[in-house]
Amino acid sequence: MSGPCGWPQDRDAPHPDPAGSLLVEDDLELRVPNERDADELFLNVDTNRDYLREWLPWVDDVTSVEDETAAICRSAETREKGEGCFYLICLEGNIVGTLSLNSIDWDNRGFVVGYWISEESMGKGIVTKSCSRLLDHCFDDLCLHRGALEVAVENNASIAIAERLGMRLEGITREREWLYDHYVDASLYAITAPEWRERSQG
Repeated sequence: MSGPCGWPQDRDAPHPDPAGSLLVEDDLELRVPNERDADELFLNVDTNRDYLREWLPWVDDVTSVEDETAAICRSAETREKGEGCFYLICLEGNIVGTLSLNSIDWDNRGFVVGYWISEESMGKGIVTKSCSRLLDHCFDDLCLHRGALEVAVENNASIAIAERLGMRLEGITREREWLYDHYVDASLYAITAPEWRERSQG
C-alpha cells in the first residue's frame, strides 16, 4: 500500500501524519490533547496515583496541572516532528486514560505503543478496542509495518491485552526499566502488518 506522495516506496517522499482523532466505536474516541485538557487529565492521574504507580515510572513527576500542561506541550512537539503521537482515550466525552505512539521509526516503518487507563475503567475492553483501532490506523493509513509493545513481565493485565491483540512474545529484556527503587524485566510483544491483516480476516 502506498502512502501520500509515494511513501513508503519513495523514501524521500513525505510520510503521512497520525490522525488528530480516531473513532473507536460509538462514545469511544481517541483524540490528540490540547492544553485545556490538562485539568481533567491531571485529575485522572492524581485520583489513580497509587494504582498507576505500580507499573508506570513517571507518576511521581506529575504533581500539578502545570506538569500535565507541560507534558501536553511536549507531546505536541513530538507529533509535529513526526516522532510519535499522544492520544486521550475518551469515553462518552470523558478522559479515562491515554494511548500513545511512544515512538515512530519511519525508516524501518516500525512503532511502539503505550497506554494507561483509570482503575474504574478497567475490565471493559476499552484498551484492547482502542489499541486495535490504533493498529488499524498505523498499518492501513500510515503504511507502517511493525508494531511493538513492552510490558513488565508481571503486569498480567497488559500481557493479556497484547495476547488479545494477537501479538507474539519475542523475548524478555532483563532489567529493562527502573521503577522507583528497583529494575523490572520486560516482555517484548510485536506484530507485523501482514500478521495483523491475516488475524483481522480470520
